Amino acid sequence: MLKKLLGCVGKYKWPAILSPLFISLEVVMEIFIPLLMSKIIDVGINGGAGVGYIVKVGGLMVLMSMLSMVFGVLSGRFASIAGTGFAKNVRKKMFDKIQDFSFSNVDKFSTASLLTRMTTDVTFVQHAFMMVIRRSPVMLVSATVMAFSINSGLARVFLIAIPVLATALTIISIKAYPRFRAMFTKYDGMNSAVQESLVAIRVVKAYNRGEYENEKFSKAANDVMNAQRRAERVLIMNMPIMQIVMYACIIAVLWFGGNLIYAGDMGTGELISFISYITQILMSLMGLSMCFVSIVMSRASIARICEVLDEEVDIKNNENGKKTVENGEIEFKNVSFSYSRDKGNSVLSDISFKINSGETIGIIGGTGSGKTSLVQLIPRLYDVAEGSVLVSGCDVREYDLEALRGEVAMVLQNNVLFSGTILENLRWGNENATLEEIKEACKSAAANDFIESFPDGYETYLGQGGVNLSGGQKQRVCIARALLKKPKIIILDDSTSAVDTATDKKIREAFRTGLSDTTKIIIAQRVSSVSDADRIIVLDDGKINAIGTHDELLSSNEIYREVFESQQKVVD
Repeated sequence: MLKKLLGCVGKYKWPAILSPLFISLEVVMEIFIPLLMSKIIDVGINGGAGVGYIVKVGGLMVLMSMLSMVFGVLSGRFASIAGTGFAKNVRKKMFDKIQDFSFSNVDKFSTASLLTRMTTDVTFVQHAFMMVIRRSPVMLVSATVMAFSINSGLARVFLIAIPVLATALTIISIKAYPRFRAMFTKYDGMNSAVQESLVAIRVVKAYNRGEYENEKFSKAANDVMNAQRRAERVLIMNMPIMQIVMYACIIAVLWFGGNLIYAGDMGTGELISFISYITQILMSLMGLSMCFVSIVMSRASIARICEVLDEEVDIKNNENGKKTVENGEIEFKNVSFSYSRDKGNSVLSDISFKINSGETIGIIGGTGSGKTSLVQLIPRLYDVAEGSVLVSGCDVREYDLEALRGEVAMVLQNNVLFSGTILENLRWGNENATLEEIKEACKSAAANDFIESFPDGYETYLGQGGVNLSGGQKQRVCIARALLKKPKIIILDDSTSAVDTATDKKIREAFRTGLSDTTKIIIAQRVSSVSDADRIIVLDDGKINAIGTHDELLSSNEIYREVFESQQKVVD
């Protein structure tokens, strides 16, 4: 896992190298300061070397202190550059991987979970990375060597302290990891609650459910708090254990060192210098302990990030596949499909039919009959479980994905618009489209009139999700966006449900006259939306119940006739 993430250091490898290098130089300066201090006491003061010696050695101490400060600042700067750059690359790598996900891959991770992984989890890993490159073991090793060089017997105190610390930290790590893993799951739940509430804020207001949403969020926030407490309850033992060991070492050194001075086996300056090295060793151990804690906290985050990066994309692009789609002919051959890949739980079963290029096909059926699932197989948003889907006589799996999807335009049930102007949203269909082409597409989608009625026209700014447009207006903008692709196949998935019947009729008329060479598939709940289609497919429980024209189905198909008659009664 670490190897996969360390590859994200990329062009920031030099700052990542320079940070520990400057930390090492800072340590070298700090290591010699206690030694010089002992010289001032034992040689300059007790040894009678005089003021000149003291000033010279003191000046050298000041110089080393200043250099230590400069090296520390440089180390911090390079660690910041490396850490933020590393986090940026990890997020970019995750985002790129998510863009390759099929719909089934996205279904496996919730949107809230992916957001948590790209924000909170990456931040935890970033902090751990920065601590690792700043917590050099040079201080621990160098101070230990200096302590042993002054008095090896007294330095053996650490031979007892270090195993105690190592055992304690190992136990903490084993106990903390599953708790932090559970904590991040609670984070996912809280982010999901926030996302749902904010996206559907108008519904919340309309139904006066603010208090309910507040309670739901409070519960999610409490779950995160309790999970954090449970995880932190283990980690907080790290600092008390460190302090107990540190103070025990200092007491032992003072006791045994004092006896050595009393016996004349050690100088006062040596003991002060030794205590300084002891302090450096213990502070270094404390720093490494904090680094260890950060690594323990980020271990769960690393695993969650790698789950995204290691996710097997089940729809892989055929890079050597066909680059062109000749026409809009579509054929389903004995197609079965299941979201769970369980043949016993199929959404579609044994679907076979053929659509000629340029035909207009209506699809009608009850909720859950498999209408949306069927059309999503055409641009290969999902792959079939059995059988094959052919476009222009070629299996969709043999196409280059970009080429295939570039010739299939879908207007989904959920009309998704992005923050930005109407013009920017429309250019998702064709970024190089001229204003004249855009207006022509909007006229075909019956959107031009209401867009130009806005004070800013096509430059009208849309909030997230196009919240300042009505449902019908959003549908028409989405249809215009699809038309700008000038595709071989266009699929409307119940995309005129929010427009009135007169506007629906205008859109269908524009399709009939302006898209004569384009294959048009219209999923609808209203029979009037598909009545003039060349053929209509009636789906029932994932199977084709009937195929025919409006008149044929009225006379021969009970399901179609019942739907038609029930809608006629409503109209009457």
